[in-house]
Parts: sequence; C-alpha cells; structure tokens
Amino acid sequence: MGEGTYGEILRKARERASLSQTALGELLSCSESLVGLIERGKRRPTRQFTLTVEAVLGLNGELFDLLPNTTAMSVPKWFREWPEAEERSHTIRTWQPLVIPGLLQTADYARAVLAAWPLATDLWIEEGVEARLRRQAVLERSEPPAYRALLDECVLLRPVGGKQVMREQLRHLLVMAERPNISVQVVPLDVGATAGVLGAFSHVQGDGMSDHVYLEAAAQAHVSAHQETVRRICEMYDVIREWAHPVHVSKRLISEVAARYDDR
Repeated sequence: MGEGTYGEILRKARERASLSQTALGELLSCSESLVGLIERGKRRPTRQFTLTVEAVLGLNGELFDLLPNTTAMSVPKWFREWPEAEERSHTIRTWQPLVIPGLLQTADYARAVLAAWPLATDLWIEEGVEARLRRQAVLERSEPPAYRALLDECVLLRPVGGKQVMREQLRHLLVMAERPNISVQVVPLDVGATAGVLGAFSHVQGDGMSDHVYLEAAAQAHVSAHQETVRRICEMYDVIREWAHPVHVSKRLISEVAARYDDR
C-alpha cells in the first residue's frame, strides 16, 4: 500500500474498501469522530484499535508496524496502579450497585456510561471506551484471573443507552458468565438496604504483590493497598454476597430481563 503515516494508510485502506468514516466506525464499534481524528493524526491509536481495523480492512501489519512510533493513551496518575494490579492478579472481585462492571461492559454500554459525565467530549468518551476495552484483555489471557462479580438487580433494570444497548449488554454478560473463571451473582432488590449501598468497589489479589482495592466515588475514585482498607472491603464483599442469588438463579434472572428488553 506504500509508505505514509498511520492516518494516511488508514484513510487509503478505508477508501479502497469503499467505507465512509461512519461505516468503518460502526464495524469497529467506535464513533465516526474517532476514526477521523486518527486519520488526521490528532488521536493516537491503540493496539486493540489497530488489530481490529487491520482485520476489518484486510491489512497485514502495515498499521501495526507503526505502533512503536505512537504513544499510549494517558490515564490519570491515581488510576495507573489499578490496571497494573489487574494484569498481575489471579483473582478479581467486584461489587457494582449501579452499572455493569467495566471488565464486562460492551463498547456501546461503556460509551453510554461515559457520555453521562458532565462536560464529556467525544474524544474523552472514545478514549475512555478504548481504555476500558483494553483492560478487558486481562480476561483473555491463556490463564485468566478468577473473576467474581456481584451486581445489584437495579443494574439490570437501568436502561443505559436504551433497550438495544441493554439487550446486547445483558447477552454479553450471559456469554461471559459461561466461562469457568467468571461468576456473576445478582443481589435482589427486595432485600432492601445492604452494605453495598455505600458504593461500588473492586478487590484484586495476585502472587508477589499486595492486595489492591478500587473504591468508586462521585468526585474521584481511589486506589489503595492499605491493609486495613483492603480488609474492610473484603468483609463488605462477603456480607453483600450473603444476600446474592446463587449463580444459576442469577443467570436465569439476567436472561429474563434481557428478554424483556426484546419486548419493549
């Protein structure tokens, strides 16, 4: 295809495939604006974007070979410790009272969640979506961590992104829950208040590293390896799990709710 910048090669390949930026974005589950920004050299591509777009456009490493000249997407300093902990983990446990856990989100669901933030820009949203999808690679390792997710039932009922996005998200959740290393349990609404109403959190464990917890908050989330904080979060997780449906009942409930999104 000849020499050129990443953006030039991408644009030429897209045009050779007779695809508009919008059409390519739909195939890649990203926005037209992101494709345009990358083609104009105003947005740094990620490894996952590159692998996906090469597969879609029938390329053979032309874009991937240029990745060493790009810089990885920046993340807040306070958060950098968390993806590293996930990468080294053998066990991840999470409690989510409001939304689907990030490692189990579809691109469209993640996009809808991020778009709800005040003053969110298209670029900020797409960067967030790609960062979230990149973190999900930890579940694709040859030896992935055990992943234990507790969800409040309201997570299934809140129509984030609309019925189509929710339908696809819940189906994806069921597919992921079939993996032997992943379990999803739902805490029913009729139990009322639990310790989980205080907020979402995640806990990771790995060989040769301290346990880490990720505490979500409206103003700013927090990552901590403080022993007392970790202990309290572990206790809270165990208390919440006592109220959760068993795995097989949770899967049935998720399936029933997904079907209701079909009917709406």
